Amino acid sequence: MPERAPTKPALKRVLSRRDLILYGLVILTPTAAYPVFGIVQQTSHGHAALSYLIAMIAMLFTAASYGKMSSAFPSAGSTYTYVQQALNPHIGFLAGWAMILDYLLIPLLSVVYASLTANRMLPAVPYVVWAVLFSVAITLINIRGIHVTARAGNVMMVLMTVCAVVFVGAAVHWIFARHGWNGFLPHATLRSATRLRVQPLMLGAAIASLSYIGFDAISTLAEDTLHPERDISVATVLVCLVETVFCVITVYLAALVWPDYNAFPDAATAILDVARVAGGFWMLGFITFILLVAGLASALTGQAGASRLLLGMGRDGVISRSFFAYVDPHFSTPVRSIYLMGGISLVGALLIRFQLAVELLNFGAFIGFILVNLSVIRHFYLRLHHRSGTALFTNLIFPLAGAVFCCYIWLNLSVKAHIVGFCWLGAGVAYIAVLTRGFCIPPVSISLPKE
Repeated sequence: MPERAPTKPALKRVLSRRDLILYGLVILTPTAAYPVFGIVQQTSHGHAALSYLIAMIAMLFTAASYGKMSSAFPSAGSTYTYVQQALNPHIGFLAGWAMILDYLLIPLLSVVYASLTANRMLPAVPYVVWAVLFSVAITLINIRGIHVTARAGNVMMVLMTVCAVVFVGAAVHWIFARHGWNGFLPHATLRSATRLRVQPLMLGAAIASLSYIGFDAISTLAEDTLHPERDISVATVLVCLVETVFCVITVYLAALVWPDYNAFPDAATAILDVARVAGGFWMLGFITFILLVAGLASALTGQAGASRLLLGMGRDGVISRSFFAYVDPHFSTPVRSIYLMGGISLVGALLIRFQLAVELLNFGAFIGFILVNLSVIRHFYLRLHHRSGTALFTNLIFPLAGAVFCCYIWLNLSVKAHIVGFCWLGAGVAYIAVLTRGFCIPPVSISLPKE
């Protein structure tokens, strides 16, 4: 018998729908509202819970768009592949280039935040030691395979969920002990709130949307998933819904415990003051520890998503195929991309100002969100002519609403974020111009699936 040709290394399909949901919740974290609660509460003039509900509606439109595109193009390339196939290969490259900025920053910021938190807990250990330790740890876990990443994420998810439940329990006990059942009524959260106004509410929703950044990473695991055409869509939407439950309950109860949002000692750390009031110093220490766990969880899952986005672009040849498209035959992971992401996280944690990185995070993310929403309209509504019945909403109205809201948030980013972000995009334009000989030829792309 003739010898069978060796199989080309590829990602292993091992993830179930449950794994995807847990992965998405780990990267968003059940404690996502903690760092921004005070800022959202002040910006919305005391209407943080309502701001989160508005942000949820907008993010659900975009999550649904990612789900639809993943069913049409179940590829690890995610945003890059969707835009490339639905709109234009050159625009697809720029979408991927913009999302690279986002995916670089998620694990980087998480390593920085975790290192700062650990340094404050144990100041005798220098910040640089924590940065090296965390960068190496998340890189080694991701190299071992997506199943190892998923297991580690599940453990962290349990810890974060316990924290969320304990915080809710402490807040409920504190409120009931002082105000009885009447203390939980909606009017109680409005004791210090001003009259409801659209602009502050929308600005609060824009900030609240930070708690959802990263849900799109679920779609980068399409080639690690057993049934991507079905499960990616369901998991993406469910993650956004569950995240909203965590966030709304958290900010609603926090506002009841500390209703005067103008009296926060520091809006950025307001949740710690709320925790100290509701549960004492033990609760303060517990939340500080959990925020450290949340940072590591986000870094771990963010690095996994980033390496697979680079894998998709590398296989298409728009970035080095020999480096980024390589999949380790033993671990079935894109190890070179993972090593690169680990190195960038470490160097960035030591050199880049945290505030600038935070401001840049939404720049790449919302460009990708806008283009994916438009891709749904182009592919399903215009190309495939799916326009009757509910398809009018799912293929036109919903993605259009998602694109408009994301554009609104993107336009309201800081000037500094726009300057640095456009410099990054400019570098991408120059690179693709050289690659395609002045845009005369399309970037190498995968073939369209048969309809």
